[in-house]
Amino acid sequence: MTTTELSPKRARTRQRLVDRGLELIERDGYDETSVAQIAAAAGVSEMTFFRYFASKEALVLEDPYDPMIASGIAREPRDLPPIQRAARGIRSAWQAVPEPDHPEIRRRVRIGSRTPALRGAMWRSTGNTEQAIVARLVADGAPAFEARAAASAVLAALVTGLYAWADGEIDTLGAALDRALDVVTGEQTEATP
Repeated sequence: MTTTELSPKRARTRQRLVDRGLELIERDGYDETSVAQIAAAAGVSEMTFFRYFASKEALVLEDPYDPMIASGIAREPRDLPPIQRAARGIRSAWQAVPEPDHPEIRRRVRIGSRTPALRGAMWRSTGNTEQAIVARLVADGAPAFEARAAASAVLAALVTGLYAWADGEIDTLGAALDRALDVVTGEQTEATP
């Protein structure tokens, strides 16, 4: 459930859970922080925590971008090779989203990238994104194998870009994603230094 679907009071409660959860996890570590501690720090019960998040992992790894990525790919010319179509579709989708100005997103990615248990979960959570990319490419005529290979390659690039941005290696998320996709496609975008 996204913040925009919640009443103002529920949105504040949800945000308090996120803020307190990320603070505790950054301070004490992911494995050392329990749902009970997050709930207590946010001033709610564990039951309330689970009304907003299915798990502690979900608090950190929430990803609302899959439909946007599939739509971006759908807008690209169907005669492009699957890897270029996927990369260009992802670029156009990300260009439609404002650069994250809230530190929460960077914190979530940084926590995920630095926590062994979450790193694997981050890769597993890209499975939905991969399925969305493959489905779009195949629906538009790409062979299944090429669609799967293209989706895997662009997702590996995206994760690399996200990690570099979260660690401050590249200043903006857009530049990090462009640079990572450039490596996969062999293209050079204007935004990439």
